[in-house]
Amino acid sequence: MFKNSLSLNQPPIKFGTDGWRGIIGVDFTLEKLVKVAIAAAQELIFRAPNGLEKKIIIGYDNRFLAREFAERVASVIQMSGVKALLADKPVPTPACSWAVVENNALGALVITASHNPPEWLGLKIKSHLGGSVDEDFTLAVEKRLLAAAINYPQKSPLKNFECRSNHIEGLKNKFDIPSIIAGLKEMSLKVIVDPMHGSAAGCMGDLLGISSHTFLREIRCRRDPLFGGTPPEPLAKNLKELIAEVKTCSKGNQLAIGIVFDGDGDRIAAVDERGRFFSTQFLIPLYIEHLAGVRKLPGCVIKTVSGSDLMRQVSEDLGRKVLELPVGFKYIASKMLEEKVLIGGEESGGIGFGNHLPERDALFSALLLLEAISQGQKPLGARLDNIQNTYGESFYERFDLRLSGQSSRMKLEKMLTDNPPKTIVNNTVKEIIRIDGCKLRISDRHWLMFRFSGTEPLLRIYCEAPTKELVEANLQWAKDFAKTV
Repeated sequence: MFKNSLSLNQPPIKFGTDGWRGIIGVDFTLEKLVKVAIAAAQELIFRAPNGLEKKIIIGYDNRFLAREFAERVASVIQMSGVKALLADKPVPTPACSWAVVENNALGALVITASHNPPEWLGLKIKSHLGGSVDEDFTLAVEKRLLAAAINYPQKSPLKNFECRSNHIEGLKNKFDIPSIIAGLKEMSLKVIVDPMHGSAAGCMGDLLGISSHTFLREIRCRRDPLFGGTPPEPLAKNLKELIAEVKTCSKGNQLAIGIVFDGDGDRIAAVDERGRFFSTQFLIPLYIEHLAGVRKLPGCVIKTVSGSDLMRQVSEDLGRKVLELPVGFKYIASKMLEEKVLIGGEESGGIGFGNHLPERDALFSALLLLEAISQGQKPLGARLDNIQNTYGESFYERFDLRLSGQSSRMKLEKMLTDNPPKTIVNNTVKEIIRIDGCKLRISDRHWLMFRFSGTEPLLRIYCEAPTKELVEANLQWAKDFAKTV
């Protein structure tokens, strides 16, 4: 096993909402990564229930140096007496979660910074159940690092592991792919996929097979560690090429849908036939309708506090209990292990399903979306318009404000704790919710929320309101408020 010796000059390593991340060469270095990986492996070994294979899956995405970092992690893990199964190519993070369950492994370590800007890299830790480890686990890893830094051994021989194709085959077995394809062809619906130069590139083509080539097209599929100049996050501002492509393809009797994945393939968003961007705020209500209303699957619905009220309204209309949790899929994953869950979703694009893994899987989400559209024989926009017509219009937006420094964050946190706003744009705040951050509720589907990012020096400002103009006014008010503190 590993020995410890600490360099007290280094700042402590802290985990965010999903793993540890930092800027390459500044916060994220090989020395730090190896120490974190060894501490994480030690904790996986310590917590392992009886009957598991002494294996840890090692995956990585398309980022700069990700493969090289993963090789070193796999090498030092193997020196501990644990077999390291290193992915033979960049893989979506959920493929590693799938491999953990399939191989009865201790867990997985994935070298990825998910949707963060190109200069970032990080480490995600998956438990033996395939989901993200909880806060108790990451605190234990941090304590191991504080106790003493870790002297790590030299490289050892590695054997590549075929991770991606096993995940693809597993997903195929969960869906009636020929039926989905037949339904899409009957609708003359073209599917445009944008993996944002990330590790999910090529996966949808493999899932739908050779017969899909007539209606499936993929853009931005080439590996690019700079991600085309924008962070690989599925937000409308980063998807101009996809939106333009969908609009071009939707002419006459031909319709199109755009599906986008983030950098490591665990988050999803979509573009409808009119070129309108839809985040999971509006996709999750559609999933709920399909899973509860059509498939009749059991379970409650989980949403994070930053998620749209529309999720609650649709769920309760279908007789489903709704749980509201802090931001971060690890909280959803933990709850999925405690009770029967239909679906659990967060605002940033991650969705988990009770009939799959306790983890986000954008490829599973994409297949389920195509199944719902195919079976309903209605394009995405028409389906979502129907939900809005039933429950009333809802508009949602998030703005990320970069902070000037730690002092400004502390002042704003204190203000929101001790003296939160009582009115917003002349509307009275009726309730303050502190599940995560500070959420100021004005009425149903009208609220404003402040929350500090767990992975970047950002203040995230969320707003939902019945009109687009009101969303914009609230966000502008919030930005002015934050800057004056």
